[in-house]
Amino acid sequence: MLDIRIAGGTVVDGTGAPRQQADIGIRDGRIVAIGDEAVRAAGTAERTIDAAGMVVAPGFVDIHTHFDAQVFWDTTLSPSPLHGVTTVIGGNCGFTIAPLEPQHGDYLMRMLARVEGMPLASLQQGVPWDWRTFGEYLDAIDGTLMPNAGFLVGHSALRRVVMGERSVGQAATPADLAAMKAMLAQSIDAGGLGFSSSWAKTHNDADGEGVPSRHANPAELIELCSVLRDSPAVAIEFIPTIERFDTDVYQLLTDMSVAADRPLNWNVIFANGRQRDAIAQKLEAGTFAARQGGRVVALTAPMPAVSRLCFESGFLLDTLHGWTEPMALSPSEKAALLADPQRRAELNDLAQQPSAFRGLARWERLTVGEVSKPELAHFEGRTIGDIADEQGTTPWDALCELVVADDLKTGLYPRAAGDDDDSWALRQELWNDDRCVIGASDAGAHLDFLATFNYSTFLLAAARDREMLELEDAIHKLTDIPARLYGLAGRGRIENGWHADVVVFDPDSVGPKPIEVREDLPGGAWRLYGEADGINTVLINGEVAVSGGEFTDARPGTLLRAGRDTDPVTATG
Repeated sequence: MLDIRIAGGTVVDGTGAPRQQADIGIRDGRIVAIGDEAVRAAGTAERTIDAAGMVVAPGFVDIHTHFDAQVFWDTTLSPSPLHGVTTVIGGNCGFTIAPLEPQHGDYLMRMLARVEGMPLASLQQGVPWDWRTFGEYLDAIDGTLMPNAGFLVGHSALRRVVMGERSVGQAATPADLAAMKAMLAQSIDAGGLGFSSSWAKTHNDADGEGVPSRHANPAELIELCSVLRDSPAVAIEFIPTIERFDTDVYQLLTDMSVAADRPLNWNVIFANGRQRDAIAQKLEAGTFAARQGGRVVALTAPMPAVSRLCFESGFLLDTLHGWTEPMALSPSEKAALLADPQRRAELNDLAQQPSAFRGLARWERLTVGEVSKPELAHFEGRTIGDIADEQGTTPWDALCELVVADDLKTGLYPRAAGDDDDSWALRQELWNDDRCVIGASDAGAHLDFLATFNYSTFLLAAARDREMLELEDAIHKLTDIPARLYGLAGRGRIENGWHADVVVFDPDSVGPKPIEVREDLPGGAWRLYGEADGINTVLINGEVAVSGGEFTDARPGTLLRAGRDTDPVTATG
């Protein structure tokens, strides 16, 4: 007897093979029959899901999330399963909350609030902070989650536990490095899937200093990666720089991959035709590594870069020349700075100097998204340039007056980068480049800044509406490719004996719904949120997790542990 029969659907199995009409039979969380005759032979089913006119595909695998804290206050890991995601990988960019020493909990909370846009009140009220080892953290969430979830071990957490306050500003001693390597090995033995780190200049802690991993030298990174070589770990994730790559970056990425004998994925490419040459240069890291026995792949987001700036958090604004310290001030100090005509003029002079994101300082181009005070609502939807013209002032002064009046909470939107024909052509090239993997959702992070958690339904809609990919290819890139990169055993395909992670969706209507603001975080904080159209049913390990676009009460997710739930992965295989 079957637990579930999915009847009448078009199966796209995740391998890239042509679609086929077939029923699917599920028993004990596994796919046990594919094809009408095989399903009939397997017996009757307790439940039948009518998939007529629908596509039946493997659940989507999101390898770049930051759900490490959200697991405690939202076990659905919303909204990801609504977009067909059945497996998530957390612990990216070096930002894990384990291992942990109690005296460092406040530092990690404030670091995450600053660098990953997680409200501090939510971290303080929604997370217990009562573990020490990585294994204890995994045990705390095992059996509680809706999707399958695995976690990398974060460099900044390792460094903070071993080096304390010295983790910011100092190189590791041989003793420090030995202790970090031992702790990383212990964390992987407990189930950590690999190692993550970051050198990104955008990654600053609550004091405006570079996060701990940014103070590691190349030798430290390579030594830590070497721990993975004789372990069950499957992957490395790293951000080397947000600027152009040079030969030194190529070599570091290669050396990290070769030391571990594991693939390394770096973050992130947002396709922009104006940066075509710089992107091509970065992709050469993959070619460079392959010649030396490594594997380096880029994470690429499938959508144009649409971001929300906010002076309250200061994220990304702190990349402007001379703005790191001002954006690390307390809200009251920051408001006083912006309210002072002379001091804010000096701040604007700094912003106009060369920097990686200097284009953000074209203040007239920013559009006011959301305001927190009703009396300012008439500014919503207008550009700062229009507001300044109306007020007879400069765009910078108009912006400062608005932001200060709104207690720094104003949502400001730069023009979307990469939404022109050349950028879409480049995006299509990236999707089909073996040196790239589609992902970079950042789900669970930047809750007031980015809404890329809907990357999977965005990709399916763009592939359909712009005729950029065949459906079989799009699903292959959302399922089997990331699952094989991370060695996820029995996941990523519709195949006999494999885990029944399945998405049933309408290919003609699937896509993301509009983004909204939802006030549902611990401490009364809010986040950007969006649901999906066309996702009918999502099964995770054979249980219905999403039905009719709504969450069920099921929490069938497996806590994915290296070795137990993964197949061996090497850099060359």
